[in-house]
Amino acid sequence: MTMQTMIKAIKKIHPKDVVLFKIGSFYQTYSKDAYIISYLFDYKTKKIQENYSSCGFPSSSLSKNLAKLEEKKINYVIVDKRSNYEDEEKFDNKNLNKYDEIFEKAHKYVVIKNRIDNINNSLINEIDKDQIMEKIRKIEDIVYERGKI
Repeated sequence: MTMQTMIKAIKKIHPKDVVLFKIGSFYQTYSKDAYIISYLFDYKTKKIQENYSSCGFPSSSLSKNLAKLEEKKINYVIVDKRSNYEDEEKFDNKNLNKYDEIFEKAHKYVVIKNRIDNINNSLINEIDKDQIMEKIRKIEDIVYERGKI
Protein backbone atom coordinates (compact mmCIF):
# COMPACT_ATOMS: atom_id res chain seq x y z
CA MET A 1 0.00 0.00 0.00
CA THR A 2 1.41 3.38 -1.00
CA MET A 3 1.83 6.18 1.52
CA GLN A 4 -0.87 8.23 -0.21
CA THR A 5 -3.33 5.34 -0.03
CA MET A 6 -2.52 4.90 3.67
CA ILE A 7 -3.05 8.62 4.33
CA LYS A 8 -6.47 8.54 2.66
CA ALA A 9 -7.49 5.41 4.57
CA ILE A 10 -6.49 6.93 7.92
CA LYS A 11 -8.24 10.23 7.11
CA LYS A 12 -11.45 8.27 6.40
CA ILE A 13 -11.23 6.96 9.97
CA HIS A 14 -10.24 10.37 11.40
CA PRO A 15 -11.85 12.96 9.09
CA LYS A 16 -12.10 15.69 11.77
CA ASP A 17 -8.74 15.05 13.44
CA VAL A 18 -5.35 16.44 12.53
CA VAL A 19 -3.43 13.26 11.73
CA LEU A 20 0.26 13.55 12.57
CA PHE A 21 2.33 10.90 10.81
CA LYS A 22 5.54 10.13 12.71
CA ILE A 23 8.22 9.47 10.12
CA GLY A 24 11.65 9.14 11.69
CA SER A 25 12.36 12.26 13.72
CA PHE A 26 9.69 14.32 11.96
CA TYR A 27 5.93 14.62 11.96
CA GLN A 28 4.10 15.13 8.66
CA THR A 29 0.55 16.21 7.92
CA TYR A 30 -1.26 16.14 4.61
CA SER A 31 -4.11 17.84 2.77
CA LYS A 32 -6.47 19.79 5.08
CA ASP A 33 -4.32 18.98 8.11
CA ALA A 34 -1.29 20.56 6.42
CA TYR A 35 -3.17 23.85 6.08
CA ILE A 36 -4.11 23.82 9.77
CA ILE A 37 -0.55 23.11 10.92
CA SER A 38 0.89 25.72 8.56
CA TYR A 39 -1.63 28.32 9.75
CA LEU A 40 -1.15 27.70 13.47
CA PHE A 41 2.65 27.40 13.48
CA ASP A 42 3.72 29.38 10.40
CA TYR A 43 5.31 26.32 8.79
CA LYS A 44 5.59 26.14 5.02
CA THR A 45 3.39 23.82 3.02
CA LYS A 46 4.79 21.76 0.19
CA LYS A 47 2.64 20.94 -2.83
CA ILE A 48 2.79 17.20 -3.53
CA GLN A 49 0.13 17.11 -6.23
CA GLU A 50 -2.56 19.47 -7.47
CA ASN A 51 -4.77 20.29 -4.43
CA TYR A 52 -2.65 18.05 -2.18
CA SER A 53 -0.08 19.53 0.19
CA SER A 54 2.07 18.42 3.10
CA CYS A 55 3.51 20.20 6.10
CA GLY A 56 5.98 18.91 8.65
CA PHE A 57 7.96 19.73 11.73
CA PRO A 58 10.72 18.15 13.84
CA SER A 59 10.02 15.96 16.89
CA SER A 60 11.51 18.66 19.11
CA SER A 61 8.44 20.84 18.39
CA LEU A 62 5.86 18.14 19.13
CA SER A 63 4.92 19.03 22.72
CA LYS A 64 4.56 22.74 21.90
CA ASN A 65 2.43 21.94 18.84
CA LEU A 66 0.21 19.46 20.67
CA ALA A 67 -0.37 21.99 23.46
CA LYS A 68 -1.53 24.57 20.91
CA LEU A 69 -3.82 22.07 19.16
CA GLU A 70 -5.37 21.25 22.54
CA GLU A 71 -5.67 24.96 23.42
CA LYS A 72 -7.45 25.61 20.09
CA LYS A 73 -9.71 22.58 20.71
CA ILE A 74 -8.57 20.71 17.63
CA ASN A 75 -8.66 16.91 17.75
CA TYR A 76 -5.48 15.12 16.77
CA VAL A 77 -4.14 11.63 16.42
CA ILE A 78 -0.51 10.54 16.10
CA VAL A 79 0.28 7.50 13.99
CA ASP A 80 3.71 5.93 13.59
CA LYS A 81 4.85 4.50 10.28
CA ARG A 82 7.11 2.03 12.12
CA SER A 83 4.21 0.54 14.09
CA ASN A 84 2.05 -0.06 11.01
CA TYR A 85 0.25 3.29 11.39
CA GLU A 86 -1.39 2.35 14.68
CA ASP A 87 -2.76 5.22 16.81
CA GLU A 88 0.01 6.18 19.22
CA GLU A 89 -1.70 9.10 20.92
CA LYS A 90 -5.07 10.78 20.55
CA PHE A 91 -6.78 13.93 21.83
CA ASP A 92 -10.56 14.18 21.45
CA ASN A 93 -12.65 17.27 22.23
CA LYS A 94 -15.85 15.38 21.35
CA ASN A 95 -18.44 17.90 20.11
CA LEU A 96 -16.22 20.90 20.99
CA ASN A 97 -13.79 20.05 18.17
CA LYS A 98 -13.04 23.16 16.08
CA TYR A 99 -11.35 21.34 13.19
CA ASP A 100 -13.73 22.63 10.49
CA GLU A 101 -13.75 26.19 11.82
CA ILE A 102 -9.95 26.38 11.99
CA PHE A 103 -9.56 24.70 8.58
CA GLU A 104 -11.71 27.38 6.90
CA LYS A 105 -9.50 30.14 8.33
CA ALA A 106 -6.32 28.17 7.65
CA HIS A 107 -7.12 27.39 4.02
CA LYS A 108 -7.90 31.02 3.20
CA TYR A 109 -4.80 32.24 5.05
CA VAL A 110 -2.37 29.74 3.48
CA VAL A 111 -3.67 30.25 -0.07
CA ILE A 112 -3.34 34.04 0.21
CA LYS A 113 0.04 33.81 1.96
CA ASN A 114 1.35 31.52 -0.79
CA ARG A 115 0.21 34.02 -3.45
CA ILE A 116 1.98 36.85 -1.61
CA ASP A 117 5.14 34.72 -1.27
CA ASN A 118 5.04 33.98 -5.01
CA ILE A 119 4.79 37.70 -5.79
CA ASN A 120 7.69 38.40 -3.44
CA ASN A 121 9.83 35.67 -5.03
CA SER A 122 9.03 37.00 -8.48
CA LEU A 123 10.14 40.50 -7.46
CA ILE A 124 13.33 39.18 -5.89
CA ASN A 125 14.12 37.29 -9.11
CA GLU A 126 13.72 40.52 -11.09
CA ILE A 127 15.72 42.70 -8.72
CA ASP A 128 18.48 43.34 -11.30
CA LYS A 129 16.10 44.25 -14.12
CA ASP A 130 15.44 47.84 -15.18
CA GLN A 131 11.65 47.68 -14.69
CA ILE A 132 11.80 46.58 -11.03
CA MET A 133 11.46 50.09 -9.58
CA GLU A 134 8.37 50.78 -11.69
CA LYS A 135 6.77 47.54 -10.47
CA ILE A 136 7.60 48.39 -6.85
CA ARG A 137 6.10 51.90 -7.27
CA LYS A 138 2.87 50.41 -8.65
CA ILE A 139 2.65 47.96 -5.77
CA GLU A 140 3.34 50.72 -3.27
CA ASP A 141 0.62 52.88 -4.86
CA ILE A 142 -1.88 50.07 -4.37
CA VAL A 143 -0.72 49.10 -0.86
CA TYR A 144 -0.54 52.64 0.47
CA GLU A 145 -3.70 54.04 -1.15
CA ARG A 146 -5.71 53.39 2.02
CA GLY A 147 -8.23 56.10 2.66
CA LYS A 148 -8.23 57.32 -0.95
CA ILE A 149 -11.42 56.94 -2.95
